[in-house]
Amino acid sequence: MKLQLKNPIVFFDLETTGTNIVTDRIVEISYLKIYPNGREESKTIRINPEMPIPESASAIHGIYNKDVADCPTFKEVAKEIMRDIEGSDLAGYNSNRFDIPLLAEELLRAEVDVDLMRRKFVDVQVIFHKMEQRTLSAAYKFYCDKDLENAHSAEADTIATYEILQAQLDRYPELKNDIEFLAKYTAQTNNVDFAGRIIYNEKGEEIINFGKYKGQKVETVLKNDPGYYGWIMSSDFALHTKKVLTNIKLRDFQK
Repeated sequence: MKLQLKNPIVFFDLETTGTNIVTDRIVEISYLKIYPNGREESKTIRINPEMPIPESASAIHGIYNKDVADCPTFKEVAKEIMRDIEGSDLAGYNSNRFDIPLLAEELLRAEVDVDLMRRKFVDVQVIFHKMEQRTLSAAYKFYCDKDLENAHSAEADTIATYEILQAQLDRYPELKNDIEFLAKYTAQTNNVDFAGRIIYNEKGEEIINFGKYKGQKVETVLKNDPGYYGWIMSSDFALHTKKVLTNIKLRDFQK
């Protein structure tokens, strides 16, 4: 089923040095941009992560240190990537939990200040897990009746994810062919930050979602424990979490 789009949507996948969104880095990004008129554009960029790629990661995606030695750093391609995805919604496989948070971290490290939270996110894995409970390769076989060649290559995974979503729309009549609906359907949390350290409660208030202050309003914690903000900023939290907390602190200060 052809996607009904109001805005362009970018399907993307990352290959990385590991799975920690704070400390790991991107070694390859591939994306497929679909326009409302059906036009498609694709691009794959291999990136020097400026750190050694662990052998365990290379064994999965097949990218080794020698393969990225002469590649640009993320900072050198960050603005190009942002131009390509500007004004687009985002989609991927397990993207809400991993690819989008890590992309946001890399953009912030590259000093590209963009509010990805304003985009709609469609996570094809969530649809799959809610409906069938399988892996990406199995999803591709199940929905598209194809074997996923070159699994764990960013380009192959990106194209497969796009094809799976189209097949899911054909298979499940309860799924609306509407990106806003799909974004809400695949959202698993009501996060304020990508890491889920701060969430919204039912009143739309920012709430701490971990540690000793879990369940308490952020503005109350910042008021009653002035050292809490400093502890977050000096600790190993995601840059996006620190940015969100700073914005709340500045907003409340301006009040």
